[in-house]
Amino acid sequence: MGSTSNKCVCDSNLICFIYLQNSGEVSSNQSKVVYVLGGPGSGKSTQCSKIAKHLGFRHLSAGDLLEAEAESGSNDGKMIREYKKEGKLVPSEIIVKLLQKAMQESQNKNFVIDGFPRNEENLSAAENILKIEPNAVLVFDCSEEEMTRRILSRNQGRVDDKIDTIKKRLNVYSESTLPVINYYSSKGKVRKIDAGRPIEEVFDEIKDSAAWVIVWLFIL
Repeated sequence: MGSTSNKCVCDSNLICFIYLQNSGEVSSNQSKVVYVLGGPGSGKSTQCSKIAKHLGFRHLSAGDLLEAEAESGSNDGKMIREYKKEGKLVPSEIIVKLLQKAMQESQNKNFVIDGFPRNEENLSAAENILKIEPNAVLVFDCSEEEMTRRILSRNQGRVDDKIDTIKKRLNVYSESTLPVINYYSSKGKVRKIDAGRPIEEVFDEIKDSAAWVIVWLFIL
């Protein structure tokens, strides 16, 4: 799907942005990667599942991979549970190992990855170990009040879904992930999504926004 043949409804600013982002042509046989970042409860996994279904590529959730490993009873899993109870970020080497395994085992080599990289250590590991340079980064903006409400209401029995831990997780996101977002913003890869609305409204914005068009250009 060539960028010049895409049928898109967009304004002149969007056209300019797409042109700048797509000026370096990406080979169709290369893996394409889109990061989705946002605070806990901002709806990353929900929207990534919808994006992956619509575009037909692989959704990898760092949080889901960590949760599955935590439930496995492995030594890494026990370590993950302790970190999550304390509201701390899991060491990069564990996350990278899980992501690397999932990516290697996937037949689909186009990925939308949510919840990673969460800090500058993750970012360094992604660039130097996984050799990932994302084609786009979607950032989900959502108020702390709304994120807290969502986490408490989902009541999934997760060890990190208690109010004190939620506050710690929100603080960690603010302190650790925002520098990563700023880094990708400086490279012109970030598009922000208003994630504080109902699921379908958020997805409509993703489809209609510059973020969606950029993902479409790079993935297909």
